[in-house]
Formats: sequence, C-alpha cells, structure tokens
Amino acid sequence: MTDLTQFTDEVRSFISDNLTPDLKRAGQLCAGIYADQPVALEWHRILHKKGWSVPSWPLEHGGTGWSLEQHAIFQRELILASAPVVTPNATRMVGPVVIAYGTEEQKTQYLPRIRSGEDWWAQGYSEPGSGSDLASLQCKAERDGDQYVINGTKIWTTHAQWSNKIFCLVRTDNSGKQQEGITFLLFDIDLPGIEIRPLISISGDHEFNQVFFENVRVPVSGLLGQENDGWTVAKYLLQHERGGSYGPGLKTRLDLLKSFASEEANGNALPLMADSSFASKIAATEIELSVLESFEQKVFSAVSSGQPVGAISSAIKVRGTEMRQRVTELVVEAVGYYGLPYQPEARAFETNIPPIGSTLAATALPQYLNDRAATIYAGSNEIQRNIMTKAVLGL
Repeated sequence: MTDLTQFTDEVRSFISDNLTPDLKRAGQLCAGIYADQPVALEWHRILHKKGWSVPSWPLEHGGTGWSLEQHAIFQRELILASAPVVTPNATRMVGPVVIAYGTEEQKTQYLPRIRSGEDWWAQGYSEPGSGSDLASLQCKAERDGDQYVINGTKIWTTHAQWSNKIFCLVRTDNSGKQQEGITFLLFDIDLPGIEIRPLISISGDHEFNQVFFENVRVPVSGLLGQENDGWTVAKYLLQHERGGSYGPGLKTRLDLLKSFASEEANGNALPLMADSSFASKIAATEIELSVLESFEQKVFSAVSSGQPVGAISSAIKVRGTEMRQRVTELVVEAVGYYGLPYQPEARAFETNIPPIGSTLAATALPQYLNDRAATIYAGSNEIQRNIMTKAVLGL
C-alpha cells in the first residue's frame, strides 16, 4: 500500500523544485479557464519530463497507475501551489478517446505527442446555433476518395490560435436522425482553407476563436471510430469534459478569499469576515463544495476503473459551474472597488508588473465576467438537467 504522506512529500518537493516564480505568478493571475498556451506548455513539458503529464491514462500509454487518493493529492497540491492550469483538450479529452476508439496506428501517431506537448489540440464542437444542442451541427464533410472535404464553421474554439491539431465533429449524413450522421475527425489545423478569427471575451482575454472551413481536405486516416457514428465517440469525450474537477480549485480560491476577508478591512472598522452575513455565505459555500467534492471522487473512481460515468457527470457540471459562479461573486463582493481597475499588463506572463491592490483584486472582475459563461459551455445547465431527467428519473 502506498504511503500517502511520502507521496505528498514527493509531489510537494517536485513542485517546489520545478514551479518557477514566473509560472507560479502566471497561475495566480490567470483569470480565464486555462493558462495561456506558452505558460501551460512550459509547465506541461516539466510534468512530462517527470512522467506526470497524463497521470490518469492507462499505464501502457504513459499513465502513472496512481490510486484515487494519489490523484486527489496531486491535483490538490498543484492548486495549492498555484501551478498553471493546462487545457484538457489533449490530455483529458482527445487522448482518452483515441485510447478507447483509435486504431493502433492512431495511438502510435497521436498519444506520444500528446504526452510530450508536441501537439496542442483544439476542440471543434460548437457552431453558431449548435452549442448545447450539439447534434444539430451543420459543418459538412463529404467523402472524396481518400479524403473528406469540409465546409462550415466552429465557434468558441479554445486556444485555436495556438493549436496545431483539432478534433472535430462534422455532418456526413442527413438521411436519418441527427445523431446518426455525425463523424469524428482528427486533423491538422493549418490545412489550406482553414481561417481562425479571434473572439475576445468580455474580460478582455483571448481564449476563444471562430474557425472557418472552406473546401478543407482531410485524410480519411483521421477518422476516429466509424463514419456516421461520431456521436458515440463525442458522448464518451463529453463525459470526461463534464465530469471534471471543480471542488479543489474552488476550495483553494475560497480559502484565499477567507484569508483576504479576515485581514483586509476594505475601509471598514472590522474585517469583512466579522460581518455575520458574509461569514454565513462563506460557511454555506464551504459545505456545498464538500458535497461537490464527494461526487467528483465518485466520478474519478469510475473513470479510473474503466466504468462509464453516466449522468452523474451532468450533475457535477451543473453544480460545479454554479458553485464556480458563486465563489467569483463572493470574491467581487469582498474586494469591492479594488476590483474595478482593468489590469491586463499585471496579468500578462513575464511582465513582472505588480497588481494594484492584490492578486485577488486583479483577477476578481475578469474571473467573474469569464465565469458568466460557465453554466453555458460544455452543454448548458438547462440541457444537463434534461439529460438527468431522462437518464436518472426516466422522464
């Protein structure tokens, strides 16, 4: 049996020795969902050198073989150290579906480069008018010999501006049910006919893009799974995306907030935590986060043992995003007018410009604005509730 105390010490020592001041600062000042690719890639390569870039993968594909407890410790220590959050597009989304549905040739081609960070992946799912109702997508792919010819567009494509690969859902048949005519393709994002246009968020960050396809020729070798059965692959991937971990990160941010509210008077005679109304909000949020973490552990246990996640991933997506919004609202309430200045220079990588007020104040409003979308992306919470009513209640 693994000595968890010894393992925790190993993780802490590794982070202490390898998380540079610049990377730590970038992690603390990130207001988006994930760190910018230059930051994330540098940290990913450090993890890869240690053999920890894809810890949840099977051992034969470079995973660690850790227990559920070890995975939880690893994630907690990364969050506590303010390590940059690496986008899961490659390691936790396309990687697991290549392992599950890919040919041996595809596994050999893609998995090592995902582990090392040589390939950076974008997700081609949502379209204008086809977000939560993903099965209505219209980006079309027609077979022409040993190629697919793609025409259409994808939107909200995270990190497309930095990616060299994309996994994409396309419409290959309109004759049956919507879900039956979708195909899952893997291909280079710099092929002729692809145009990437930035979408700047309300917080001023460039995380998202719209991608246009005009007669883009993709080799048939990029087909993952069977033609017209891409919905099966997509559902498997979405379970991994929606069943992510919210609890540890939110608890850490809440702890930072408590510390700030206990020490910072904000112009009042007493610290904010002395206000019983605010303190009760913090206590209620802590309790709900503990419940959320217990559900997340169930999902992680299922994934680790190769079992299907099912509708519980939808429940976690709903609760996790709602809690994410609640915590950012509490942070904005706590920092008050210190959160008003727009500080993109202070949040930029390697600028070393100190934030006005505090790190918490510099990221409070951008995170609040970014998190308005949390209950919409990865399938809106309204859609997730519909999934739960069908799968769990049988309605």
